[in-house]
Amino acid sequence: MTVINIIFGSLKISFYSLKFKLFVKKKDSQEYGTRLRKTLESLGPMFIKFGQLLSTRTDVIPYKVAKELQKLTDQCIPFNSNLSEEILKKELGCELNEVFSEFEPKPFAAASLAQVHRAKLINNKEKVIVKILRPNIKSEVKKNLRLLRSVSKLISFFFKDSERLNINKVVEDYESTIMKELDLKLEAANTNLTRENFRDSDILYIPKVYWDFTTSKVLVLEEIYGIPCTEIDELEKAGINKKALAENGVQIFLDQVFRDNFFHADMHPGNIFVDKNNVINNGYVAVDCAIAGSLSNEERYTLARMLQAVIKRKYQNLAKLFINAEWVDVTTNPIDLENTLRACLEPILEKPLSEIEFGSLLIYLFESTKPYGLSVQPSLVLLQKTLIHIEGMGRQIYPKLNFWGLAEPYIEQWLRNQFDPINIKKYVLENKDEILNKIKDAPIMVQELVDDIRNINKSSMSNKELMINLENKIKSVRFMQILLVISILVVAIFGFLTI
Repeated sequence: MTVINIIFGSLKISFYSLKFKLFVKKKDSQEYGTRLRKTLESLGPMFIKFGQLLSTRTDVIPYKVAKELQKLTDQCIPFNSNLSEEILKKELGCELNEVFSEFEPKPFAAASLAQVHRAKLINNKEKVIVKILRPNIKSEVKKNLRLLRSVSKLISFFFKDSERLNINKVVEDYESTIMKELDLKLEAANTNLTRENFRDSDILYIPKVYWDFTTSKVLVLEEIYGIPCTEIDELEKAGINKKALAENGVQIFLDQVFRDNFFHADMHPGNIFVDKNNVINNGYVAVDCAIAGSLSNEERYTLARMLQAVIKRKYQNLAKLFINAEWVDVTTNPIDLENTLRACLEPILEKPLSEIEFGSLLIYLFESTKPYGLSVQPSLVLLQKTLIHIEGMGRQIYPKLNFWGLAEPYIEQWLRNQFDPINIKKYVLENKDEILNKIKDAPIMVQELVDDIRNINKSSMSNKELMINLENKIKSVRFMQILLVISILVVAIFGFLTI
């Protein structure tokens, strides 16, 4: 089946590439962008998603081409309006006039997986938008995913370097993510959580979800009014401060990742608007929260320290972090890695911070650390994609955006807060049951560890397997020791503060 998928997929890609004459036009022309857009639309939603990512990378593709690819976000070919009304009636379980006093059959926007219609609720006359999944979209997505899986297996088989990218795992994670996007109830839940996180914010507004009319195939949201964030002329006419707007975008990203640990992971230009009702604060409105991400506490802490080490040029710390986080082979010589990172990053960091792009920095890191087996961490793929989107859009709005200058003080403060006694006390109190359960098992695990060490010579396992088991047990015991120490410190500090 894999071979058949690869052959069929390759033929399909070749057919549409020839049909739209991708190989004969100048690659910096608007006409070429139009042909590329039509090719991606014809290949299906997975390729449209790829085009959406490309539309923000004016450093990789010509501006005229990027401008044309931005149409993929809200100007895909709509499906028949009769079908949309049939789906809506079936999902609501009633006639449309029982819910809506007005419903526009013609969609005002059509994206890769769904299209949206304007409507007005019959009970309170509020204006809403109704998002409806495309018919049979799940089967179409599954076909594209089969091709993507097949291609990833082929790349893994023929190209040794692909091992460090962990491409098969990345595809699996992306498959899980895209399938979740096909359940609009999940999008509604993500939208509601993001709205709660930014309820008191002056720089981001999230529309209200109407749960009574929302199903897995239909989502009803409050209608919002905004300017597409890449329409620079419109922003200037509205009196938007482009520098403040771009900086607010970075602030929103940092808050989502480090403060909330829940971030909008599909922030292409079709989902982010500038709030017409909040020009004074240069605020945004965000929609389509179907794809969201979060990191473990350990991943956030490691990421923050890595970014801090890069900004401060502490290559020794950076090398140790890469090894301890197992982003590279754990047997890597720290001094060798430190020297490699210095040689890689110094030429980039000599530039003003405002000129340094995170996307370019990642590429340099991959190239320079091949000998050490640098791996793309699947859990961070969504974050990397989101950061590239944010940075790309921010520089389109304000080319002199200093991402690093904004990130440095934020990360410094966040790291300090991790060791604030009040925050530690809060963590311990919120997780006291789990901590007590882990500490309770510590003596047994220590005894098992001692027994394993005593029986090394008697073990029939290979040395490698044995060492892996021992290492995992040692890590568990260390973690429990840390929890015990933190718990004692918190109790002591709390007791001192209440004297």
